Amino acid sequence: MNSQLFPELNLERIFPFQLDEFQLAAIRALNVGRSVVVCAPTGSGKTLIGEYAIYRALSRRKRVFYTTPLKALSNQKLRDFRDRFGADMVGLLTGDASINRDAPIVVMTTEIFRNMLYGTPIGEVGTSLVDVEAVVLDECHYMNDRQRGTVWEESIIYCPSTIQLVALSATIANSQQLTDWINQVHGPTELIYSEFRPVPLEFYFCNPKGLFPLLDNSKSKINPRLKPKPGSGDASHARGGRRNGARLESPSLEYTISRLAAKDMLPAIYFIFSRRGCDQAVASLEMSLVNSAEAAQLRQQIDAFLARNPEAGRAGQIEPLYRGIAAHHAGILPTWKGLVEELFQQGLIKVVFATETLAAGINMPARTTVISTLSKRTDRGHRLLNPSEFLQMAGRAGRRGMDKIGHVVTLQTPFEGAKEAAYLATAQPDPLVSQFTPSYGMVLNLLQTHTLEEARELIERSFGQYLATLYLKPHYESLAHLQAQVAQIEAQLESIDMEQVAKYEKLRQRIKVERQLLKTLHEQAQEARAEQLGLTLSFAVSGTLLSLRGKHVPTATPIPAVLVAKTPGAGQAPYLVCLGQDNRWYVVMMSDVVDLYAELPRLEIASDLLPPAEMPLKPGQSRRGNQETVAIARQIPDVAELNIAPEVLAQQAKVAALEAQLEAHPVHKSDNPATILKRRNKILQLQAEIVERQAELSQLSQQHWEEFLHLIEILQRFGCLNELVPTHLGQVAAAIRGDNELWLGLALSSGEFNQLDPHHLAAAIAALVTENTRPDSWVRYALASEVEEALAGLRSVRRQLFQLQRRYNVAFPIWLEYDLVALVEQWALGVEWSELCANTSLDEGDVVRLLRRTLDLLSQIPHIPYLSEALQRNAYRAMQLLDRFPVNEIVE
Repeated sequence: MNSQLFPELNLERIFPFQLDEFQLAAIRALNVGRSVVVCAPTGSGKTLIGEYAIYRALSRRKRVFYTTPLKALSNQKLRDFRDRFGADMVGLLTGDASINRDAPIVVMTTEIFRNMLYGTPIGEVGTSLVDVEAVVLDECHYMNDRQRGTVWEESIIYCPSTIQLVALSATIANSQQLTDWINQVHGPTELIYSEFRPVPLEFYFCNPKGLFPLLDNSKSKINPRLKPKPGSGDASHARGGRRNGARLESPSLEYTISRLAAKDMLPAIYFIFSRRGCDQAVASLEMSLVNSAEAAQLRQQIDAFLARNPEAGRAGQIEPLYRGIAAHHAGILPTWKGLVEELFQQGLIKVVFATETLAAGINMPARTTVISTLSKRTDRGHRLLNPSEFLQMAGRAGRRGMDKIGHVVTLQTPFEGAKEAAYLATAQPDPLVSQFTPSYGMVLNLLQTHTLEEARELIERSFGQYLATLYLKPHYESLAHLQAQVAQIEAQLESIDMEQVAKYEKLRQRIKVERQLLKTLHEQAQEARAEQLGLTLSFAVSGTLLSLRGKHVPTATPIPAVLVAKTPGAGQAPYLVCLGQDNRWYVVMMSDVVDLYAELPRLEIASDLLPPAEMPLKPGQSRRGNQETVAIARQIPDVAELNIAPEVLAQQAKVAALEAQLEAHPVHKSDNPATILKRRNKILQLQAEIVERQAELSQLSQQHWEEFLHLIEILQRFGCLNELVPTHLGQVAAAIRGDNELWLGLALSSGEFNQLDPHHLAAAIAALVTENTRPDSWVRYALASEVEEALAGLRSVRRQLFQLQRRYNVAFPIWLEYDLVALVEQWALGVEWSELCANTSLDEGDVVRLLRRTLDLLSQIPHIPYLSEALQRNAYRAMQLLDRFPVNEIVE
């Protein structure tokens, strides 16, 4: 290693082993003052780069903040850094704990860092950014988290540009986009990307027949042995489903674990996507996985833990732990989970059954990970894992410095098989997407220190806006192309008076309409005449003037004629014998008569006048007349125009006058009026498309700002903003951190809680921060009437907030939970932990989480301005009542 590249520190002394190239590249970038985005696989050594930033800051008497997405991960980092740098050098800030917060190294959750950047006056956030040289954003891919991703974006946007950012992320598809964005909104930033995995992964597929390599020799396709055999009727075999009509079976738990033990693939993390599934797996696995020396170590450490924490042990968890078997999920007591993590890191636990939350950064490396199913239930339905989720779990396999290969085992299930497993094992990571959403707290905090325009600029610096701009770039290019087309056509029409063209086109369109009207009037007049014709014809006598055209008189225009005689027809209607103005005889049916002119005088026809004798009296027959009929034919007038309705004649005159205007129009007299009109119409069409595109782009590009403005309107309706200045109520809400700062601010400022005793206040506060996601949950304790009355007093304002949020399509939760919070009151009254848990269906981990969320809000109340002194005093007393083992965070 070339230590001259790093004049400030002796790298060989700090890291007495060979560093990987991506680690060296990141250190070089930091040394020249650049921020870094480090994207590398889980377990590849990203944390070392954060540690280097700490060593460098300490050497300059500067400070480093190390942020993580989870309190459990923060606690783990605190332990690690104390071991490495000394306990007095490291502090901790989470929602529940504040330890040595002025230390040179402060570990904190990302939410706490974001609140510091807002300058929120909360007790736990009393530390400053003075002398902070770097901020490490561990697990930066948490920006993908739907509920909490906004916090990462805010932290990056608001972090002073003088502070270096060290963003550590699992591999993502769009790492360059993330880097470019940070470079744009924060300062010079370099992407350090590595697909190098110090301990490479080997993928396996386990079914009841055995454990097989999942991929072929190229590591890019499914193992041919796992493909269904042609013609075997086993088409669904590779993808789960049924074989020969029978549902495919999963390998049993005992079989899978015994295969792993036989192949020296333990310790393993065995992922099961349900708490109950993890607990059942622990209960059903009766084998011991440790040797006598490990069993003795386990017994000693477990017994020592139970002696210190007698309430932490639970039947069903202790005995399997002696055998090297444990569960790890959100329902387990946090202190017990801490013990499990510690023993697993020592290699004493051989299999831990865990939900996927364990994959999110907790340092529990294993030789093998088992992924029991490739699909999971979510609040949006049942779906296949996405590649990033799969890779996050798979990446836990392989311990650096201990294993040459990490093993990833996927299992056959009735629903998925080798096909899905091979797809996920070879898929590329998903891209990072923005979850940026403005909140009430964001609006109020920004408006306390920024103008509306400055706030807009900050909102438009979000990663979401950056991605939207990239996505919209081709749309903007398309819009520019349309505008160029308009300009080109306008240049071609430069010498043309466009006002005259518009008038000409208007005249053309009017003629078109008037012609259509003429056609309609003519058809209506004909229909009216036709209705009268049948009746009139039946009474017509010799000498009546007619017009003929039809099936038996196929002429282009009607022939004026005179009725000479009627002869019996084939049916009831007679045939008509007529003489035409063209001196021809016609035998027709009544349907061949298009008009009859009863208003004209009849012609005198001799009674013995007949067609030539050789002419058959059948419809369609026609013969030339003789000299005698010429005289009669000449008496037949031109009747075509005689029966035209007056409204048709008037419309004909109108159309003729307009056509004359058109002929005289200067555009009509130009060289090529059709081309001029075509170009003008093209311009109009393009302009309409441009307006539509602009509206669409405006909506997409301003989505976050629209949301921001909607929140302003809601805050104004509730009196939190006077115009754009936060009122006292607004400052209350701004000082709160929570899922819906406006709701919490309204509740705390309502006065409903001011006179509640501390134990009652604890329950009422719990009602504001608790979501009962399982309708079958129960608690045997009854809620005190004082708490019920206080909560009932909030219903009206809650209803108003619901209605406004629905109107503006805002989705922040407005919790007011009655069913579970009596637990909090009982805990505050001193009920023992075991008794508390015996009186609810909630898991211990859920009870701890409920109490810690309550503690979090209670801990904020004494530092929120403009609240009642009694409320602040009672909140402090309530905290003291709640904050005891196992609820308090014990950081040893």
